[in-house]
Amino acid sequence: MLISLLSFSILHHPLSNLRLLILIRCSRTFTLKHNTVFTYSLRRLWPICGHAASLKIHDLPGTLLHTQPLPVTEFGAHAYNGRRGEMHTVLLEHALQLGVKVRWGVEVGSYWESGAATRNETRHEGQETDGPGSDAGIPSEAESGRAGVVLTSSERLEADVVVAADGVWSTARGYVLGYLDRPKSSGYAIYRAWFNAQDHGIDKDPLTDFMCKGEDVVYAWIGLDVHFITSCSQNGTAISCVLTHRDTSDIPESYSLPGSKPDVLRIVRDWDPRCAAVLSKAPHFVDWKLVYRDPLPTWISKGGRVLLVGDAAHPFLPTSIQGASQAIEDGVALAVTLQLAGKRKVPLAVKAWEHIRYERVRLAQLIGESTRDKWHTAAPRKQGADIYLPRPEWLFAFDVEKDAYEVYAQVSQKIEEQGYTMPVLPL
Repeated sequence: MLISLLSFSILHHPLSNLRLLILIRCSRTFTLKHNTVFTYSLRRLWPICGHAASLKIHDLPGTLLHTQPLPVTEFGAHAYNGRRGEMHTVLLEHALQLGVKVRWGVEVGSYWESGAATRNETRHEGQETDGPGSDAGIPSEAESGRAGVVLTSSERLEADVVVAADGVWSTARGYVLGYLDRPKSSGYAIYRAWFNAQDHGIDKDPLTDFMCKGEDVVYAWIGLDVHFITSCSQNGTAISCVLTHRDTSDIPESYSLPGSKPDVLRIVRDWDPRCAAVLSKAPHFVDWKLVYRDPLPTWISKGGRVLLVGDAAHPFLPTSIQGASQAIEDGVALAVTLQLAGKRKVPLAVKAWEHIRYERVRLAQLIGESTRDKWHTAAPRKQGADIYLPRPEWLFAFDVEKDAYEVYAQVSQKIEEQGYTMPVLPL
């Protein structure tokens, strides 16, 4: 698997004495709140985002069931919704301006860490490792340890901590867990497309020109085991199409494949004719297998210096609209715990980070699962709150940086005094 490799020290920042290796895979779409990235990046992100005033939800024949307002500001913040690849470009450019060294296309062969504690030979969900007090003080060997990767070229890279963000097919996951954990089919797949409205005639067809009247819009059609969402952003120029459907085929080694337009149109042939009209104008599709994993018992390695973030740790369904947001929250919370713990207590910082993040992430995942089930089993003419897209305050009004600063002292003290207890999975 080819990935991008970022190796850096954070300049002019309390973490500047730490060295990190970050393995990154990026794609698709994102939703985030303004307190999760630098103000500079937010100014760059705003023009590439969608600013639709509402989400219009229809049944498959085209009857409008519900119009859900999408306020410009909500919970005291602006929402940023758009294409994840464009977001990645903005954040990458910002990182480069900070002096981050980026190496593209290197292939990681293996992971390693020195000073790994001998505990955690068997790790089980909700079970203590070696009992209370086993982590008290954190062994000096672990405190002075290092971690890193070995590239397929045999080059060895080392750092204080390795952050693996290499996606749902993560190779780092095997190192962290100590066993291979392959994703499972969810029984669904998604056809996705992203294209320019004017270049492909969306604005000239009376069946599709509703998408680009000079403003951003979002439309959805829901039915038994299917839903279709299409949006227009960037002042009515950028079209996005997401068609979720039943899929029982085996998961290929790559879960993203070229999609067949005839197959796409076959799914929507008896729907509201606007659906086929929009989809027929897409130049190409990606057939994205929706895979899932049972929640991992841990996201961190034995020595506490290799950790999983984003889809590598906790894949999200698109109906959660939280995959990229929670990955960013992972990074923000980790920056706080590393800053507060300091260079000599990196394993403590990583354990505290997992404790802070684990339950919130799982609860966010459950929203995506419940929304998919709600839409795919919606009875005809079901309306209003029965089918709205959840936007709970506890999820969208959360300041992850503030929370991490507030709870770190209590969490880290408990770990040092009582030992680290593995996270318990929320029901």
